[in-house]
Amino acid sequence: MARRKMTPAKKREKKKRHEAFMTIFINGKQKRVKRPPTIDGIDIEDFIERNADPIWLHQNEMWEYIVTDPLEKE
Repeated sequence: MARRKMTPAKKREKKKRHEAFMTIFINGKQKRVKRPPTIDGIDIEDFIERNADPIWLHQNEMWEYIVTDPLEKE
């Protein structure tokens, strides 16, 4: 028996669902959970750490990301 082809509407729904959710295993069962938010494929915290300047970090009370010694970042 051949499977029926998906309609274009169903394909769009599947693609949208795949982008929004990911499948993980919990107790041997598959569960769908929302994907963590990303910016350009990078985790938000990593993006902020790479691109934020100390003034912006201070204004947003993110003091743990402020690097006092420039050699410490490497």
